[in-house]
Amino acid sequence: MCGIIGINSNRPVSSAIINSLKKLEYRGYDSAGIATLSDGTINEIKSEGRVDDLEKNSLIQTIQGSIGIGHVRWATHGLPNSVNAHPHSSQSVSVVHNGIIENSTLLKKFLVSKGHIFKSQTDTEVIVHLITENLKTLSIIDSIKKTLKALHGSFALGILFKDQPDLIVGARRGSPLAVGYGPNENYLGSDSYALKAMTNKITYLNDGEFCFIKKSNVEFFNEDGKKINKKVLELSNEEEKYEKGDYKHFMAKEIEEQPTTLKNGINEYLDTSNTDINIYNFPWKISEISSITLIGCGTAYHSCLMAKYWFEELTSLDVNIDIASEFRYRKKKLKNETLYVFVSQSGETADTYAALDLCNKNNMKTCAVVNVIESSIARESKFVLPIHCGTEIGVASTKAFLGQILILYILALKIGALKGDIEQKTFKQKIKDLKQLPNLVEQTLSIDHKIQTIANTFNDVKGSMFLGRGFSYPIAMEGALKLKELSYIHAEGYPAGEMKHGPLALIEEGLPVVVLAPRDNYYKKTISNMQEVIARGAKVLLITNKSKDEIVSENIWEKIEVETANEDLLPFLLTIPLQKLAYYSALNKGFDIDKPRNLAKSVTVE
Repeated sequence: MCGIIGINSNRPVSSAIINSLKKLEYRGYDSAGIATLSDGTINEIKSEGRVDDLEKNSLIQTIQGSIGIGHVRWATHGLPNSVNAHPHSSQSVSVVHNGIIENSTLLKKFLVSKGHIFKSQTDTEVIVHLITENLKTLSIIDSIKKTLKALHGSFALGILFKDQPDLIVGARRGSPLAVGYGPNENYLGSDSYALKAMTNKITYLNDGEFCFIKKSNVEFFNEDGKKINKKVLELSNEEEKYEKGDYKHFMAKEIEEQPTTLKNGINEYLDTSNTDINIYNFPWKISEISSITLIGCGTAYHSCLMAKYWFEELTSLDVNIDIASEFRYRKKKLKNETLYVFVSQSGETADTYAALDLCNKNNMKTCAVVNVIESSIARESKFVLPIHCGTEIGVASTKAFLGQILILYILALKIGALKGDIEQKTFKQKIKDLKQLPNLVEQTLSIDHKIQTIANTFNDVKGSMFLGRGFSYPIAMEGALKLKELSYIHAEGYPAGEMKHGPLALIEEGLPVVVLAPRDNYYKKTISNMQEVIARGAKVLLITNKSKDEIVSENIWEKIEVETANEDLLPFLLTIPLQKLAYYSALNKGFDIDKPRNLAKSVTVE
């Protein structure tokens, strides 16, 4: 969600900025722009649409300057067009911004009274004019301090100054920002992925800090403008090249990678020789923890919901789940004996980070389950459990979702064993079963052709429902979310038993209803609920697991059988056909699968 790049160099920077912006495309955006500084002039080029559209602008070929900033924008304030695209510039200042300025209306009113003229509908433009106004009477460092203190909300900023040919200012509050170091040049970026192509030496700004990036050095300041020292972290030297290969979309590749990514996660946490789970450096005694609260947004929230069932089944902990955007606004009673687990693919999700920050300020036990170990949530948590999925480009999460629920399942197993809530014999058997999971997922992926045929039915429908009970309910919610994200079809995930309490009114002739009914303790009840929707004209797609027992087939439109596993692991297998259903439905409609409309990979605003 929005991406920033800044380069201060001895060489022309426009092409390097464009290439770096392409690295940020996976975040999701709707416009792009670049500004460079040359001969005391700010050169600004912006475009609606993709970075490719920006690159096609004939002026890009002639834009000069060895210092510049670039941006990909996900619209918050104002339409996604070239006027509202970043950078925003005055005669003396140019700014790129991730985040939201909550008091922009009041600031704009003040600035208009001072004679400033606004060109866009964005909240970002107030930053430009506020800095410009402050520069009339203050030095650069004092104008930055005064400006940042006046802004309410979240921001990551990259700032150019017409009269400063060797300076980019970066500032952070709430939204992530990193500095990179190179030979005779230095960089600013909203994440390390964009910078890693240029350097493996990174420093992350903390909330309230800002920096002066020059060609030869970088200076860091706290919110009071006092110089501070920051650590330089060295990332892996291996340049990560993640290409689609023979796949049409990254999402298709990421679905097929899941046996491998699950195997990687299992290998990281399982001690095969001792049939045990290795979770090293856990900073608290297990006796100090009597409850767990799982916090996430979107797909990560569904991971938390899934994990709730496992923690209740395998441990004696009291278990709560929370949507991150709701967590910190309630009168929440934080408890010292609670482990607060924050789940995020990117590790930069703004709502989840804010919930983590609240817990940290109250000195709670905090744990991160993330895919990006250099991320803000990982760095700020007291304990980190990486999911080891590798880069995920598709905005609609697939392999990261399975990675999240894998690590949460492993954590539940380990805590259950340490607390003596499950017998050692049962513990060892579940670990043995877990080792087979990658193979079971690989076999389940072979349903591809059948799903393609079924997906055709979703071409023209106005809505659909996904039903499940117990372990299958969170997977039904995730399946509905995937269809919404990719195919723009209204889809809802419900507990199957809740249909008769209202949603049954939506069932009509021909409405597709996906019923998840694996052979678990809920099977017979779910089949009864399924018959209720069939009786009202729904077209039911039944997803169950293979069994020697007779499978209910009366009046079912279609059925898909996944592989059989112990009940704990069935959710992994049930997820596969739902991912493929969403993918092929979107493919049939010709939609942009890796970059669905209005969505972003890394949601860095509230």
